[in-house]
Amino acid sequence: MAALLPAEWIKNWEKGGKSEFVQLCRTLSENKSHDNMGFRDIQQALYEVAYHVVRGNLKHDQASNVLGDVIEFREDMPSILADVFCILDIETSCLEEKSKRDHFTQLVLACLYLVSDTVLKERLDPETLESLGLIKQSQQFNQKSVKIKTKLFYKQQKFNLLREENEGYAKLIAELGQDLSGNITSDLILENIKSLIGCFNLDPNRVLDIILEVYECRPEYDDFFVPLIESYMYMCEPQTLCHILGFKFKFYQDPSGETPSSLYRVAAVLLQHNLIDLEDLYVHLLPGDNAIIEEHKREIVEAKQIVRKLTMVVLSSEKTEEKEKEKEKEEEKTEKPPDNQKLGLLEALLKIGDWQHAQSIMDQMPPFYATSHKSIAIALCQLVHVTIEPLYRRVGVPKGAKGSPISSLPNKRAPKQADSFEDLRKEVFNMLCYLGPHLSHDPILFAKVVRLGKAFMKEFQSDGSKQEDKEKMEILFSCLLSITDQVLLPSLSLMDCNACMSEELWGMFKTFPYQYRYRLYGQWKNETYNSHPLLVKVKAQTIDRAKYIMKRLTKENVKPSGRQIGKLSHSNPTILFDYILSQIQKYDNLITPVVDSLKYLTSLNYDVLAYCIIEALANPEKERMKHDDTTISSWLQSLASFCGAVFRKYPIELAGLLQYVANQLKAGKSFDLLILKEVVQKMAGIEITEEMTMEQLEAMTGGEQLKAEGGYFGQIRNTKKSSQRLKDALLDHDLALPLCLLMAQQRNGVIFQEGGEKHLKLVGKLYDQCHDTLVQFGGFLASNLSTEDYIKRVPSIDVLCNEFHTPHDAAFFLSRPMYAHHISSKYDELKKAEKGNKQQHKVHKYITSCELVMAPVHDAVISLHLPKVWDDISPQFYATFWSLTMYDLAVPHSSYDREVNKLKVQMKAIDDNQEMPPNKKKKEKERCTALQDKLLEEEKKQLEHVQRVLQRLKLEKDNWLLAKSTKNETITKFLQLCIFPRCIFSAIDAVYCAHFVELVHQQKTPNFSTLLCYDRVFSDIIYTVASCTENEASRYGRFLCCMLETVTRWHSDRVIYEKECGNYPGFLTILRATGFDGGNKADQLDYENFRHVVHKWHYKLTKASVHCLETGEYTHIRNILIVLTKILPWYPKVLNLGQALERRVHKICQEEKEKRPDLYALAMGYSGQLKSRKPFMIPENEFHHKDPPARNAVAATVQNGPGGAGMPTSLTINTVRLEEGTTEETDKLKEKSQGVVKVINKAVNATPKVTTSNGNSASNSKITKEKDDKEKSGKEKDKEKKDKTPAVTPEMKALGKDGKDKPKEERANKDDKAREIKEKTPKSDKEKEKVKKEEKASKEEKSKTVVTIIESKSTAEKEREKEPSRERDVAKEMKSKENAKGGEKVPVAGSLKSPVPRSETSESEREQKRRKVDTHSSPSHSSTVKDNLNELKESSAKHYINHTTPTLSKSKEREVDKKDLDKSRERSREREKKDEKDRKDRKRDHSNSDREVPQDSTKRRKEENGTTGSSKHSKSESPSDSPRLNEKEKEKNKSKSSGKEKGDSIKAEKMEKSSSGSKKESRHDKEKPEKKEKRDSTGGKEEKKHHKSSDKHR
Repeated sequence: MAALLPAEWIKNWEKGGKSEFVQLCRTLSENKSHDNMGFRDIQQALYEVAYHVVRGNLKHDQASNVLGDVIEFREDMPSILADVFCILDIETSCLEEKSKRDHFTQLVLACLYLVSDTVLKERLDPETLESLGLIKQSQQFNQKSVKIKTKLFYKQQKFNLLREENEGYAKLIAELGQDLSGNITSDLILENIKSLIGCFNLDPNRVLDIILEVYECRPEYDDFFVPLIESYMYMCEPQTLCHILGFKFKFYQDPSGETPSSLYRVAAVLLQHNLIDLEDLYVHLLPGDNAIIEEHKREIVEAKQIVRKLTMVVLSSEKTEEKEKEKEKEEEKTEKPPDNQKLGLLEALLKIGDWQHAQSIMDQMPPFYATSHKSIAIALCQLVHVTIEPLYRRVGVPKGAKGSPISSLPNKRAPKQADSFEDLRKEVFNMLCYLGPHLSHDPILFAKVVRLGKAFMKEFQSDGSKQEDKEKMEILFSCLLSITDQVLLPSLSLMDCNACMSEELWGMFKTFPYQYRYRLYGQWKNETYNSHPLLVKVKAQTIDRAKYIMKRLTKENVKPSGRQIGKLSHSNPTILFDYILSQIQKYDNLITPVVDSLKYLTSLNYDVLAYCIIEALANPEKERMKHDDTTISSWLQSLASFCGAVFRKYPIELAGLLQYVANQLKAGKSFDLLILKEVVQKMAGIEITEEMTMEQLEAMTGGEQLKAEGGYFGQIRNTKKSSQRLKDALLDHDLALPLCLLMAQQRNGVIFQEGGEKHLKLVGKLYDQCHDTLVQFGGFLASNLSTEDYIKRVPSIDVLCNEFHTPHDAAFFLSRPMYAHHISSKYDELKKAEKGNKQQHKVHKYITSCELVMAPVHDAVISLHLPKVWDDISPQFYATFWSLTMYDLAVPHSSYDREVNKLKVQMKAIDDNQEMPPNKKKKEKERCTALQDKLLEEEKKQLEHVQRVLQRLKLEKDNWLLAKSTKNETITKFLQLCIFPRCIFSAIDAVYCAHFVELVHQQKTPNFSTLLCYDRVFSDIIYTVASCTENEASRYGRFLCCMLETVTRWHSDRVIYEKECGNYPGFLTILRATGFDGGNKADQLDYENFRHVVHKWHYKLTKASVHCLETGEYTHIRNILIVLTKILPWYPKVLNLGQALERRVHKICQEEKEKRPDLYALAMGYSGQLKSRKPFMIPENEFHHKDPPARNAVAATVQNGPGGAGMPTSLTINTVRLEEGTTEETDKLKEKSQGVVKVINKAVNATPKVTTSNGNSASNSKITKEKDDKEKSGKEKDKEKKDKTPAVTPEMKALGKDGKDKPKEERANKDDKAREIKEKTPKSDKEKEKVKKEEKASKEEKSKTVVTIIESKSTAEKEREKEPSRERDVAKEMKSKENAKGGEKVPVAGSLKSPVPRSETSESEREQKRRKVDTHSSPSHSSTVKDNLNELKESSAKHYINHTTPTLSKSKEREVDKKDLDKSRERSREREKKDEKDRKDRKRDHSNSDREVPQDSTKRRKEENGTTGSSKHSKSESPSDSPRLNEKEKEKNKSKSSGKEKGDSIKAEKMEKSSSGSKKESRHDKEKPEKKEKRDSTGGKEEKKHHKSSDKHR
């Protein structure tokens, strides 16, 4: 602190320092405002003056003078001076310098006149007083002061014994105990008390104590005693009251003592009126806070021990010991716990409504410790009752309830009562939070709080409030949720199975969105039970009880067990359900009894159950797959099944579960679709199963009633309510369309999102599950949503596909019901508008409504595919195909009859039943009659509908197929975009596709080749089968089964065939120019040839099946077995094909028994069924005549069809027949491979042209067959000679102008042959792709060539007359070239020149074209392509003579057709007659030349492909042959090549001879090598390609 006296003042003290100092002191004394500061400054000024004296800077007399002047400035100046002397006394006594001490003594002596002796004696040290002479001896002085202090402070005044008089106390009690009802006030009494104290010399503290005692006894006089005590306290020290109370509490702190409640109440009232402080009183109360915390911890530990004991498995012998120990412990516990005074005070505070002090006491203790004592909980509940009373009366009381009003506390300091929800937040919510789970002690308050919550939610959800109010309401809502979480739910857990409370709580809960509810349940289940020792115990007891019930639950005792479950669930649903679900996941046979036993649950419990199910499903610790990674875990399947059953039976909200499934799908997980599948199946009665019988399938094509009666396995009744609930849940939460779209997208994503490392089997299963659920769910929406709902929610087809990326099949599946609804509603509108009732009018209206609805769809579908697609099929056809269903195409009369008959039988049984009471009989009969009427009405309705649809199709059909490219291309598009995607969509769609093909045929649709369509479906099904999942294979099998059924019906009877196919455009075997429909009988495929074609299809199916069975691939084998099982009714029909299949399947059974049990089971199942079908199989010659009549040998070719491009059907048949013949010898081949090779070798030398060229020689070594074939080939050649002699020039034209087409077609023929070899051996992926591309190329080229034999004949005849001389030159040139080339082994691709010189450019041009074609891929139909090529291959090698393919312009074709059709027919008849005469003469010649030509070609093919024709044969010969024969046959057949080479030159000579003999003959012979030459040269390059790939593989 800075010095107040500057050094100058001291130096010049006399001059000016003294006056300055006096002035300073005056100023400081006058400054009264800062009294404390002025006091200090004066002290400092005086101290500084005295200190200068001590140091010797100032004389003591100077100082005493100036102090004498200053002393008058303040009253307390002497006291201040004495303080200064006291400080200096202490300071100087410590100093060693004697002079300073002397200076101090002199100063004090000089100032003695200023300060009195008594003051100095108080403040200075006795020794200093002695040196100053104020006292005689310091020692005596000390002793005297001690005695005085003792007398003053420690000697007790004996009031009670000497001066107090008992009469005073008696009078005091009389004063306080008198009747206080009159005008007596506390002030009056206080005056009396004062006079009593004075008069009778009473102790004031004792008087206060007596006042408190009387107050305890008269608690009703608060208004009197509180002011009295308050007034009385002015006379005492503030602490006195607190000490007296503390002393009273201490008195009761003995172990045996019990504090009276009256004392607690008095203390509480005094606290409330702030007469004492809680902190002061709290320390007097027992037990200490530490002891309370210890006790709380001990309780938690004990609770955990109880839990551990309950969960331990105790053996029976130990149980009794345990029980005894527990009893002892309980007895120990029953000893009375010491009194807790803090809690007693707390209870009293709550009872009088002093919430503030009560709260601060509770804050000192562990959470919920105080309220865990019932008395306190009840006191707090009572306080809440009072606080919420006005608000509850206003908004909470239910209608009609009276209730008992609660009066408010008389206490003005109690919390303010709540009049609005906002008031609740201020106090009540806080009180409830302190109550926590112990609200359970007062169910009535629980109900009140819940009802207030309900009322609040009602207000909260109404929209009429302002923004500020809304914000307040939001805060209140979050408070309500907290209260629910922390108070209501835990309290419910501690209540003793109170179902009413549970229902009451549900009343409030149902107003919360499910997200909030589930969050609350989650907290309740996973957090709340660990927060309090009581709850920990309750949880353990609940689990223990649940175990007890579940152990005893069976189907027989569902009711009693259900009641016990219900009781347990009212209070602790989360714990109970968690345990029940864990049991269901382990034992699925518990599902039914558990579902039945849940009927005693409350609404809240059902909701909690839904949450528990979702939590169990979402459990991250559980694996969704079994350890083998190929099947979905059984726990998930059990839960899904339980879900379906429980959601159907009980009114549980579905939104959460559906949202969970949607969220899982969003996350790319489709496992949980299993749940949706089960829920829809059980709630809506819509089943999805692949195991449907054909009868059920048929029923599924009828109306809703028929579906319900005959379509499902389980007759799921009474689904009306449950399906309505499911529908509402979907619509209310906008989940219907999102779930569909997510499933549709997920289906295609399964492989990529969930495939990865997973087993192919599992991925297939997930794909199927996704697809099935989509179909099932879509079916549910279609049958349950109203038209408006549907149209409002499902967008148009182009939006679905382009924006939502829904696959087309799924998009149409979702839109289809919308179109049907829409059309029917439009139709109804039009009917109402005009009353015309004629059938024609109705049909016209129906067609109009169809046009109105479908026109936008036709426009929309255009964007789904490339513009090129619409060249072949019209958008109208595409939309019609995808928008119709089986319901529209046919009426299942037999199903309707079947169900009606069932009902009749049922009614008869009811009549015959004697035991049934009459009224029940009547009811049952009425039900059956009503059903019967419904079914008949439905049948009639469907019949009318189908007729209308067929009328509509009749009108539409002409615009369906535009055929801007070839028929082949049209069929490809039809199969690719319509049939294949839809036939594997669902079982009914599979049937629909087959029916639709038949319908298009029956409607005589222009440009639709039925024959070609069926051929493409049956030929080479390997690719389609291999790419299916298990369920798709099943549906594909159904589709093939229906297709085969139709074909078999036509095949079975000539009359049916003639009626249904005879002159239908679908069975034309000739391609006419578009617009020409001369439905000539000769152009139709006749019955016998159709039977051959059917046999070929059966053979193809066998070949594909055997291939799949031999791959060893899991998917191939499984799928083909599924398909074969499905088509068993119609295939195999031919004995040898059936045997071949049987052997392969038997082999699978042996191989897979240990390795893959599921394949083994499938194979065994099929094998057994196949054996049972054996008696119905027929030999091949009964299935079709092997030797067709001669006239049919030149039957018209099937365009692009079963026999390949422009190939005569008879030739196809030969091929097939020969191929089949070989199957008979499969066993021999297997047993004696050596002998077979010999046979083959002989056959190669000896067989006629047909067999050698096809390479199928082995089994044809029988002489009879040779004769047949020779005869036939003779006949054919005669005809060919006559027909084809003049056809050289067109050929030259074709080569010159259209050089690309012909060679390509022939190359394709060779391709096929090469590929046939490959087909038998497994291919690497690259090779497969390569082959596919080449096949595609050749197929496309083929489709461009438009040929008929007759056309070629007629044009050739014209040309012959014009240019005979040129023809001869060509023939000569041809001969010389043939001779020159005869000896060469391997012809090089361009060395064989064609008859007409061809420039290099045409060659390169052809190459380029081929490359272009190769690069263009058509992924979905490589299989069908391949089949067509196979057929071509087989025939073209035999009869390439018929392949004269001049590509004529359409106009030329028409001219030629019309002029020369008749001529050609007459000529052919004449030729036939001539043939008979000449055949014997020329037989030898022909057979030689025949053999040589094919030998030459087979030799070249052999050299290029590295394998002989016979080795090819041995592979194609029978599906049962093993590919291993190749090696041996190859070696043996090499020796034959030299003989064949010679054949060329011999052949040339023979040709010369024959030409001199007969013009026709020479022409015929010339043409033949020319053709072969051409074929070889053009096919060369292609063959090399095949040669490489097949070699590589071998």
